[in-house]
Amino acid sequence: MSDVQVTRNDDAGRYEAHLDGQLAGFAEFRRGDGTIEFPHTVTEPEFGGRGVASALARTSLDDARAEGLSVIPSCSFYAGWISKHPDYQDLVAS
Repeated sequence: MSDVQVTRNDDAGRYEAHLDGQLAGFAEFRRGDGTIEFPHTVTEPEFGGRGVASALARTSLDDARAEGLSVIPSCSFYAGWISKHPDYQDLVAS
């Protein structure tokens, strides 16, 4: 199994995950004043169970931390992922 490659596509407003050279999923984002919101995450069905959404979350949240942004996890996947990874809970906007 290949590694998931995640890149930020600012023009499309999303993080994109590629696996085996194909678009495997994406996480939409909206930037605000000191915040970044993640409203929607998609993993293409043929790539399910291969860590695509987790790679999207980890990469995008690491970027948010590096940029000093608070996170609004309005996507249920992001909210659940953050709740299972306490080292990211400090990023959630109050």
